Amino acid sequence: MRSICIVTGTRAEYGLLRPVMRALLARDDFTLQIVATGMHLSQEFGYTAQSITADGFRIDEKVEMLLSSDSAVGITKSIGLGVIGFADAFARLAPDLVMVLGDRFEMLAAVQAALIARIPVAHLCGGDTTEGAFDESIRHAITKMSHLHFVSNEQAADRVRQMGENPDRVFNVGSSGIDAILELPLLDRHELEQQLGIAIRPRMLLTTYHPETLGTCSSADQLGELFAALDTLCAEDQGCSVLFTMPNADTGGRELMRLISDYAAAREHVSAHTSLGHLRYLSAMKLAAAVVGNSSSGLYEAPSLRVPTVNIGDRQKGRLRAASVIDCGAARNDILAALRTALSMDCSHTVNPYGNGNTAQRIVEALSAVPDFAGLIRKPFHMVAGA
Repeated sequence: MRSICIVTGTRAEYGLLRPVMRALLARDDFTLQIVATGMHLSQEFGYTAQSITADGFRIDEKVEMLLSSDSAVGITKSIGLGVIGFADAFARLAPDLVMVLGDRFEMLAAVQAALIARIPVAHLCGGDTTEGAFDESIRHAITKMSHLHFVSNEQAADRVRQMGENPDRVFNVGSSGIDAILELPLLDRHELEQQLGIAIRPRMLLTTYHPETLGTCSSADQLGELFAALDTLCAEDQGCSVLFTMPNADTGGRELMRLISDYAAAREHVSAHTSLGHLRYLSAMKLAAAVVGNSSSGLYEAPSLRVPTVNIGDRQKGRLRAASVIDCGAARNDILAALRTALSMDCSHTVNPYGNGNTAQRIVEALSAVPDFAGLIRKPFHMVAGA
């Protein structure tokens, strides 16, 4: 049996990895190892490691790396701590393959440690573009340090191949977030209200706003514009309520958390939650009148639930999007216009460009077809024809 070590650092990325983890556990030719890190181990961000164990998984290693500072210096030091912690964790676990998803700094630390330890890496969701955040550079760097590439769409596959990766190692498998939607029995309105302790109005806006780490304007100022647009909309329509989920541990994220907490505390129709967990988050998304903010879930998952998305600013700029996604600037009038459009949309026939599920099974079958993970380590640069 070959060991696959999955590294997870945030609630959102764990939700995308969980179907893959379940698929690996169901196989008799793989052993699943799990390393939890980053926000999973922070009480400030909800200590979401407990969600992993509550789902029946065993966490084999915990890598503490997240400092209390979210300044540029603090995040950089967290990466350094992560490289040290992952070096020790991988030495103890000795996995045959490390699997990571996405573009966060925690995964950059993990992949650096795997590279030096000569452990091959499988990367999920490479090849996307997000021009408003330095996550884009991290994602592409991880691609170059990885050996198997499980991308979510054909445009992403083209970009990975363009970076010199062997086409035989690039697999367009769609988004595993759609698997999660199909496999989870979602909560109804009453069940979600009971679990969150809130009343959900007829038009609930599920809202997440992360720092725009490469933006030219302050993320706090942009969030203030979102607050103003929400206030205007909810004053016009007493049937509107707002459910905020807190931002990730990115540069400047803690300031946004404080602003959101203060905003919610002053308004009875607004609630803010550190972490909903994947079941409650997807249930809230299904019940929402619109998904609002700059989270990738508005592009990946919301179209499959036939819910419109108001995508604000440049954080997700460049990603493939469904017809249900409305892009707008970060000024209050632009956001308000997009919100009004979203609330009038019919998304019942939306087609999700990230696939229709079964992603996890495709990933596991591709892994099973690789005869020797160790043979992946040396990878010549593959020239694109005509380049």
